[in-house]
Amino acid sequence: MARTALITGASSGLGAEFARQLAARGTSLVLVAPEGEALEQVADELTGRFPVDVEVLTADLLDEPQLQKVVRRLTDPDRPIDMLVNSAGFGLPLSFERNQIVDEVRHLHLLVEVPMRLTHAALGPMLERRRGRIVHIASVAGFIPFSTYGACKGWLISFSGWANGRYAGRGVTVTAVCPGFTHTRFHERMGLPEREIGLPAWLWLQAPDVVSGALRDIARGKALSVPTLRYKTAVALSRILPASVVAGVGGRRRR
Repeated sequence: MARTALITGASSGLGAEFARQLAARGTSLVLVAPEGEALEQVADELTGRFPVDVEVLTADLLDEPQLQKVVRRLTDPDRPIDMLVNSAGFGLPLSFERNQIVDEVRHLHLLVEVPMRLTHAALGPMLERRRGRIVHIASVAGFIPFSTYGACKGWLISFSGWANGRYAGRGVTVTAVCPGFTHTRFHERMGLPEREIGLPAWLWLQAPDVVSGALRDIARGKALSVPTLRYKTAVALSRILPASVVAGVGGRRRR
């Protein structure tokens, strides 16, 4: 596994879980998020449990100067990054026509442009060393018509598949991790508590299970990681069902 990993969105959710499981494997970490206090708490937890170095890099990735701080860290030749985990993101609770367009643009920027730019920054040094892992936290929503969230995640899936095919032979793999509904604070931050979503309990995943499965797929150099048979089946069905049926399923999850 990587010697040093940089993780965006590391203050909570899947980003924090990636940090825990990588630290348990002896990987040093650079944790990135806009919430400095929350990052420090995660860092304290990890250094208290594991003999690893943890660097905190407070940055709002939607702010250009702060994004450039992360780019500089990724490209620092004296402190190489072996794994980049693009986990930063947020969802929008309303249907597209009811959202403010400025919020939709920020959403697109964080879910598509930011990981593209960070991937570009990390890729050069990794290719020079002929070693590296790049991970994008996508979603099964990327396989179905699911408003702009699904479109953004679909872009990450497509980009990861192309990039893995392009660069794996040169030592750098790119993986899109595509969980389904997972117990994190993601929906709560949207103003949509899990109890209001109305899904049966068997559809919900646990973050540790998602990440442990993803790390296995990343180590194997896979371009795509979809956890559990039930979500693999959902992805397979999305490719054969009529588009109108799939779009109807996706549309039920936005207010």
